[in-house]
Amino acid sequence: MEGGGVRRHGWSGDLPGDDDEAVRRILAATRACIDRSGTDTSLAEVARRLGVTRQTIYRYFANTDELLVATAFDAVDPFLDRIERHLSRRGGTPAEVVVEGVAFTLEQLPSEPYVGLLLSAERGSAVAGGITSEHALALGRGFIERFPVDWPAAGFGPADLDELVEQMLRTMQSFVMDAGTPRRTGAGLRDYLMRWLAPCITVRADARRVPVPDG
Repeated sequence: MEGGGVRRHGWSGDLPGDDDEAVRRILAATRACIDRSGTDTSLAEVARRLGVTRQTIYRYFANTDELLVATAFDAVDPFLDRIERHLSRRGGTPAEVVVEGVAFTLEQLPSEPYVGLLLSAERGSAVAGGITSEHALALGRGFIERFPVDWPAAGFGPADLDELVEQMLRTMQSFVMDAGTPRRTGAGLRDYLMRWLAPCITVRADARRVPVPDG
């Protein structure tokens, strides 16, 4: 994102005071357009809503994908706060916390259309630059760092956490793209994740805790 000074015309006659206000208004307009058009939202649609040209928005965002990523990240902190509160009330082993985090996130995404852009089947991969993109992995690290888990004590170093984030994002994206037939929800979703995701976390943690023999 790159600012270049507020244009002195357009904005439906109500000019922003500075670049920060311009960006806030662009992101707010993008959220409104997503509410109406979903992942089909375009930069041109946002420009029309603001009463500016597309070139005005290009001063701050290089393209539609960059705009949508910025919109998602602008909305992510309240979402992560809610997940953190939910998990802190439950606790559990690292594997149990991860399973609940994934399940709860999947349940909440329908009411989080902006965050959902990063994982959506329709456009998420293109917007995020891929599930292993810098944007997606940064989001995932912010996600697990809020978990009520002492990761170093559980045997997870930085490289382990990066791989765990990748696996969690791949798992969530697969459910977003195809929820299954019948759709897994509630206890059924959690039971499935406990069978097929949790053991990988438990085995990894146990392996990292095994002491190296002397000599």
